[in-house]
Amino acid sequence: MDLSPLSLVLIALVLAAWAVGAGAVVLRANRSVKRAKAMRTSLKRMQTLLDLAPALPLLVRVDGRIEAPDRLARMLGLGATPKYLSELAAAPGTPRAGGLAQAQVDQLWNKIQTTQKSAAPFRMAITLPNSQRSLALYGTLADPQVSPGGAALVWVFDFTESHAEMARLRAAAARATGDFAALVGLIEAAPMPMWFRGSDLTLQLVNQAYVDAVGAMTAAEVVQSQIELLEPEDGRSPGEIAGATLQSQDKSERIVTATIYGARRTLRVSDLPLGQEGVAGYAIDIEEQQQVARDYRAFREATRALIDQLSVGVALFDGDERLTFANRPFRRLFSLTDEAVDAHTPFDRFLAEARERGCTPEVRDFPEWRRERIGWFGMRESVEEAWPLPGGTHLRVVAQPMPDGGLVLLTEDRTESLALSAVRDTLLRTRTATLDSLFEALAIFAPDGSVQLWNRSFAGTWGLTPELLDQHPSADELLSAIGRNLVRPEEASLIGAAVRAATLDRREKQGRVNLADGRTLRFAGIPLPDGNGLLTVLDITASEKAEQALRERAEALEEADAVKARFLANMSYEFRTPLTTIGGYAELLKSGAAADAQAAGEYVDAILTAVERLTEQVENVLDLSQSEAGLLPIRKERIDLLDLLTTLVREREEAIIGAGLSLDLKGRRGRVIEADPRQLGRALGNLIDNAVTGTPDGGRIVIELRKAPEDSAAAMEISIADNGRGMTSQELARALGGLKPDKDAPPEKRSGLGIPLARQLIEAHEGTLEMSSRKGAGTTALIRLP
Repeated sequence: MDLSPLSLVLIALVLAAWAVGAGAVVLRANRSVKRAKAMRTSLKRMQTLLDLAPALPLLVRVDGRIEAPDRLARMLGLGATPKYLSELAAAPGTPRAGGLAQAQVDQLWNKIQTTQKSAAPFRMAITLPNSQRSLALYGTLADPQVSPGGAALVWVFDFTESHAEMARLRAAAARATGDFAALVGLIEAAPMPMWFRGSDLTLQLVNQAYVDAVGAMTAAEVVQSQIELLEPEDGRSPGEIAGATLQSQDKSERIVTATIYGARRTLRVSDLPLGQEGVAGYAIDIEEQQQVARDYRAFREATRALIDQLSVGVALFDGDERLTFANRPFRRLFSLTDEAVDAHTPFDRFLAEARERGCTPEVRDFPEWRRERIGWFGMRESVEEAWPLPGGTHLRVVAQPMPDGGLVLLTEDRTESLALSAVRDTLLRTRTATLDSLFEALAIFAPDGSVQLWNRSFAGTWGLTPELLDQHPSADELLSAIGRNLVRPEEASLIGAAVRAATLDRREKQGRVNLADGRTLRFAGIPLPDGNGLLTVLDITASEKAEQALRERAEALEEADAVKARFLANMSYEFRTPLTTIGGYAELLKSGAAADAQAAGEYVDAILTAVERLTEQVENVLDLSQSEAGLLPIRKERIDLLDLLTTLVREREEAIIGAGLSLDLKGRRGRVIEADPRQLGRALGNLIDNAVTGTPDGGRIVIELRKAPEDSAAAMEISIADNGRGMTSQELARALGGLKPDKDAPPEKRSGLGIPLARQLIEAHEGTLEMSSRKGAGTTALIRLP
């Protein structure tokens, strides 16, 4: 087939184009092969880097499918990488080990979903169950080139070692923080000023005590203003002194004075270098210590000056048994020189030199005696000795061991006191003999009330035993023993008052007491010049009895005269009243004053009543006279007391009702005695009349008949009690004696001879009458009959 040139040209062009295209394809293929090879090499390199990288990728798709290297599965303890994220946790009941806990998977899925939706990265740290491995997860939204569709890329870091180290560092930091806080708190709360200077020697830290000491407001103000607590010393500021300490790296201490808290105080300042970081300093207030030291020195000097003024010799030996101090009396007693004291003479040498001067007792074995005295330094209790020296001198030596191992030696010259003691003993024996020869009983009491001295007649006078006085009893013990011998033991207080007045009040006091054996003693307490009290006792029994006899005789005569006067006065009153009544009404009848029969009858009745009263008084006088003379006729017969009392009450019924009184008669029949019914009735009637007269309107009279108590000598008791006006003790005494009341008092029937006559009649029946009365409360008469 014939081809045209155009065709050939076209074919040639096509072939050329094909050749060019084939060459281009070959070249492109070569480039692709090279690129693929380079990509494989890069992939291998990246895979190696991923395998060696500290973080492992975990690609999580939206549906929960995951892509991860097998290394992550091994890290999680799984045999192979699961397909889904939920398979990272073991199903409940599955014995498979490894993987995450279900809660961890749920938490991770929630964070991944949040990242997939919001593209917000997240961080999460987990610890594998049953393992010490800790993983850090950092999740972000995956690049579309890596995984399109909103997948999440989670990088997993194994920071087990880092976590442990961080925990250790965190604990160390917390501990260091706590220690630093405690240290800062301690420094801040310290009562002493403390500060810290940096390497540039400027103040960088001060505590509150420093702030208060310099009078600042805050620590920042002190640091900012560089307020120094201390003053310059020898032209060097505190910073320069601290610089020297920092340079030498040696702690330095010094005592300075400074003004703190507004007062001048002495401080002990310490500078402590802290490496090359700076210098710490603190100041301790030692003003009180310095003051105590000054006071101690002053006290020691004053004590030694005081000891020099004592009459007792005092010497001080230190723990090395050397003489450190001796007062003037000690030097005089042992002939010590100032050089011997200043030379601190040893104790053994001091004894040897004292022996040479004749100031120690004469002993057979002096070395042994000296060794025994050197043993005083090791004793715990004080030792006292008597040293008789040649020439008649007597020394009292007391060795007092000291807590520091030293010894205080006290010496006293007792030569004169022993001589005075001998003279005193002689005087005491003379005084004792003098006291024993006196007729009076004497005892000397000390100011504390104890018995110091007594003569031989003192114990016998008071009825005491010599053994009791030998014990030197106190005043209370002595008075207790004396009180048992008194008629009235409470009178022993009078003796105590005399002793107290003589010893304490320093005045004389007298008194008298009666002993149970019938004796009467007169005593007196006399103060003595020595502060004691003297109790002198005299038996006045004989003179007291003679005086009592004379007094009783005089009283009997006075009483007889008074009875006579009272009897005459009473009888004059009792007789004159009815006679005056009779005479008056008789004169009225004679004068015709009673014009009618009724008035005349009243006058006659008044005359008859007065006659009856006069007759009664005459009979009372006759009965009383016969009773006192023992001539009263008594005709006894058996009578029932209740019947007798009933009859007496019935006879006075009108008078009782007229006076507006109530009367209770208590008793039972069968109370029979031998008595004269007339005389006993008169006695009881007088007592009832006395109760009726003395009881106002509305009062009450109680008459009770009862048997007498078994221990009584009487057989029957009759009680007549009223709640009337009553009588005082003086009025009752006058009524019992038949005495008329006071001149200004109105006459009362109660004050006649009724009560004395009743007593005489009752006593004639061998009975007794007891009257008791109280003003405003009534009167009670108690009759006892055999």
